[in-house]
Amino acid sequence: MPSPATSPDTSTYCPLLSVVIPIYNGMADLPGLETCLLGQTYRRDRVEYLLVDNNSQDGTADRLQAFAAAVAAQGLTVRPLSEPNIQSSYAARNVGIRMAQGEILAFTDADCRPRPDWLTRLIQPFQQSDIGLVVGEIQAFSGQTPLEDYAEYREIMAQKHTIAHPFYPYGQTANLAVRTLAFKEAGLFRPYLTTGGDADLCWRVQMNGNWQLHYAEDAIIAHRHRASFAELASQWRRYGRSNQYLHDLHGVPLGPSLGAREVSYRLMRWLLKDLPKSLWRSLQGQTPWVSLVGIPLDLFCAQSRARGQRDAQLPEAARQIEWL
Repeated sequence: MPSPATSPDTSTYCPLLSVVIPIYNGMADLPGLETCLLGQTYRRDRVEYLLVDNNSQDGTADRLQAFAAAVAAQGLTVRPLSEPNIQSSYAARNVGIRMAQGEILAFTDADCRPRPDWLTRLIQPFQQSDIGLVVGEIQAFSGQTPLEDYAEYREIMAQKHTIAHPFYPYGQTANLAVRTLAFKEAGLFRPYLTTGGDADLCWRVQMNGNWQLHYAEDAIIAHRHRASFAELASQWRRYGRSNQYLHDLHGVPLGPSLGAREVSYRLMRWLLKDLPKSLWRSLQGQTPWVSLVGIPLDLFCAQSRARGQRDAQLPEAARQIEWL
């Protein structure tokens, strides 16, 4: 289970750190990411950034090379890498892990925006020798659409949910750090897996090396929620595929599937009972307006997840684990 919160010494503990970020067609995201990397308060002589292009077609590779050259004079080590053969963020992360020199590896994504003290706070729990994994928190940008407001209201991406998983706690690779020794004992990411690889890795680390997981809720990155129904449905179908893959790999229970009768009953209950209550509370300023439509959107997400779970078939190659 996650270790209890502590008050680590942030002034002296500064191990050699490698930050691995997979990138696919990231030209729109890279300017913001570059600004965040430059703004990190972690000592520049103790960190390297391994930016792994995953066969992008939009000029990402050239942008990474230019960024690395531009920041070298500022004392920032950026190493552009490439994974052109396997279209998977996990395969791209493995390339970075193999090239990393740090004793701890931190992970995020190109569309994430770490706070300046993200790395400093994410790394401190590793002062405890039994900590193998540290999970930071994911917060949302201010919503610009109703669906973004809904996702923030439900805290869809919050890591406090993933660390409460009944099988083993885990963290999403948008904000995760792993001790290098743990990779040597549990293996790397499954390179042909397309979703669920973060949970799979965290579980293998805890099962194979007696490592503890720590939740660093003050190590924060920001991420934008999905803004359209198509994007929201795609997100939850991916969650469903992840459920099925992790069931196949680890035997964890599958998510529930709601039948048409259950969906109809819940919608009728919402319309006749929950909606009037939510409307009154919203008018009184007790709850946000998005609470009015929370239940039907919950059902939309649940149905999308069930569809993804039902349609998923784990490729045999996705069982493969790479090793250092």
